Amino acid sequence: MAGEQIDDGARIRLDLAYDGAGFSGWARQPDTRTVQGELEAALATLFRRVPPAPALVVAGRTDAGVHAAGQVAHLDLTSEQWAHLRRLGVSRGGDPEDPASVLARKLNGLAGRARDVRVHRASIAPDGFDARFSAVWRRYEYRIADALATKDPLQRSRTVWTTDPLDVDAMAAAAASLVGLADWAAYCRPRPDATTIRELQSFTWHRDEQGVLVARLQADAFCHSMVRALVGACAAVGSRRLDAGDPLALREAGSRTSAFAVMPADGLVLVEVGYPEDAQLAARAQRTRERRSLDPAS
Repeated sequence: MAGEQIDDGARIRLDLAYDGAGFSGWARQPDTRTVQGELEAALATLFRRVPPAPALVVAGRTDAGVHAAGQVAHLDLTSEQWAHLRRLGVSRGGDPEDPASVLARKLNGLAGRARDVRVHRASIAPDGFDARFSAVWRRYEYRIADALATKDPLQRSRTVWTTDPLDVDAMAAAAASLVGLADWAAYCRPRPDATTIRELQSFTWHRDEQGVLVARLQADAFCHSMVRALVGACAAVGSRRLDAGDPLALREAGSRTSAFAVMPADGLVLVEVGYPEDAQLAARAQRTRERRSLDPAS
């Protein structure tokens, strides 16, 4: 693959991770450090002689302070930019380096100096791939160390601490009741012209070996602040401020509420993004672009 010629440019998939503590979220913002901003600045430097600088499209735009272990993004390169990477991969006396590997190495050198963002892999994306619209699910984890858990200072950047003892069985029951296709307006911050209809595919709670409560949530997509709101509702159940049936009743009421607190960002990690088989990527992207409905026939 190192010598592969790309005549019409290429779409590149990036698999990356980051510690969200030092970033104001994923999305590029003026005069603010963001993951997209850091990576696109590195791309602008890398391709300054072969413009235009590529832009990134991401699977899930994480909020300020949210971490990622399995984020996915894509960018489009021109044939000239691919040739530039191929030239950079030629070393004296050695085999040429795969241009996609050169891209990952250069991005880590330029954007990874603070050691809080890392591109694990860069690869040529299959036809029809779109990091955002081709995804069929996103999986998150949230960690809470309550009064019954061992509070590990080495995990403090990704674990929320509370002095309350939490009932994990009640939280798990509340979470299970929420699984399914629904309108999540009660759990989302509204955005203009954006739907709040999502399919929550799974939602579980368990205690790990240190007694830390770990939530695992998977959905076709999550709207703004939805995961932290869902976790907050379950935490309120665990501390007996809400009954186990209240989170579902609040969802069915369909409006934002002050019955529970949205949880802090630092306990949240985007763990993995799932995609269909290569032959289904383009069709999946087209379906995702269509506005959602609760009508199964639509």
